[in-house]
Amino acid sequence: MAPLLDISAVAKRFGAVTALSDGALRVEAGEIHALLGANGSGKSTLCKIIAGTVARDSGRVHLDGAEVALSDPRSAERLGIGLFYQELSLVPQLTVADNIFLGDERTGRGGFLSGRRKREDAATLLARVAAVAGPGLTPDALVGRLSADQRQLVEILKVLSRRHRLIIFDEATAALDRRQVEVFFEILRKLRADGVSIIFISHRMDEIFAIADRITVLRNGATAATFVTSETNRTEVVHAMVGETAIRERVEHAKPASAGKPLVTLKNATSRRLHDVTLTLGEGEILGLGGLQGQGQSTLLQGLFGALPFARGTIEIDGAPHAIRSPATAIRHGFAYVSGDRGRDAALHGRSIFENLAPAAIVRERRFVFWPRQLRPRFEAAVKALNTRYASLEAPIGSLSGGNQQKVFIARWLATGSRVLLLDDPAKGIDLAAKADFFALIRGLAAEGVGIIFYASEDAELLSLCDRILVFNSGRISAELSGPTLTSFHLTHAAYGEAA
Repeated sequence: MAPLLDISAVAKRFGAVTALSDGALRVEAGEIHALLGANGSGKSTLCKIIAGTVARDSGRVHLDGAEVALSDPRSAERLGIGLFYQELSLVPQLTVADNIFLGDERTGRGGFLSGRRKREDAATLLARVAAVAGPGLTPDALVGRLSADQRQLVEILKVLSRRHRLIIFDEATAALDRRQVEVFFEILRKLRADGVSIIFISHRMDEIFAIADRITVLRNGATAATFVTSETNRTEVVHAMVGETAIRERVEHAKPASAGKPLVTLKNATSRRLHDVTLTLGEGEILGLGGLQGQGQSTLLQGLFGALPFARGTIEIDGAPHAIRSPATAIRHGFAYVSGDRGRDAALHGRSIFENLAPAAIVRERRFVFWPRQLRPRFEAAVKALNTRYASLEAPIGSLSGGNQQKVFIARWLATGSRVLLLDDPAKGIDLAAKADFFALIRGLAAEGVGIIFYASEDAELLSLCDRILVFNSGRISAELSGPTLTSFHLTHAAYGEAA
């Protein structure tokens, strides 16, 4: 008997990036099938191809033994395929009932829209999670006023409101607590008993082994292995995720005489995405933040920079407590922040390279009036140190390649003499040569005593650069890696460990 879903040799490229090179997956009817893989392994891309939101470049997809095109989400819906989006697709201004049935409106007599039926059907769905829904989750509640876990429950119910044969849940439990996860799992078990197939993605290994019948592992855009859950263990699965040749390669950088002296100490930092995070950064240390994307790493960096101040916690700089409630305060204390999202967080679009270099120095030095000729030598020295290719400081920032733009935004901070560098996936989207220049610079700054906290979505970058790595899971530090534990295996094992 043919499986419900059979995917073979699926490939997908986005420009120069290969997201999938050889994706394969077989899902039986009435099966919960887990899909695992490290950051960038191709999990979400494969799921979007199945759901018709991304078109494959090559390969075959069979449903019930027949090849299908899956050219758009509507065609996938008609075939009975549903997708829970990792990035919530809810409309904050609409009610819970409106969101659940958006695009699948309830009608009454004569085919007219029926608000009463919509609210009744929404109430029936909400009853399935009532025990863990919390106050205020009603059909008429505005989604924008709900908590993160309540919005996640609404997104789940939105998928469950349709009649599907195959449902893909991509990180559906990310914002749920343990009680909510157990209720969700009871719903999945009932769906399985009714013959519905589930593709389940989670960063929590304990959830995978609690709910999945089988596990497929993707590695570097290709299917690496498939396991029967009851016949394998976590170590075997993690080995499949990292590969036999995943050996840590690093270039040791020289340490200053003061290395190890505490520069920044953070105690019990808590916010919407973080829970009691405590860490110490030494002078000349490169401290990595590991784990799957969206586990609180960027929130931590933005909190230290004052862009998303912590609700609770203390920050000490050189042993003295300081309140950092804004980026301006952080800059004056010697903090610098470099984001991988250049267009959103760094670039002054339509402005010159000089104007993109100037803001940090102006804020750090509290300049109300300045002469460009006073700053120009310092800026030129900073961009030259990064081997930046540019025509002149008057050239528009948009005339530079992505890698050279990122060098300008790093030079922005070098010109201020910052002591603490907060790097939020800074090498994302730049070429290999630019990355090599950038990583050499980071090692050089550390050798000069700059303290660096570095988050990267690519594990290899963390393992090659960092002295220690703090692994994040659900907004908490789940493990600290150093010395012999700085390996792909230990990093992946900690990232997919039990939810903290």
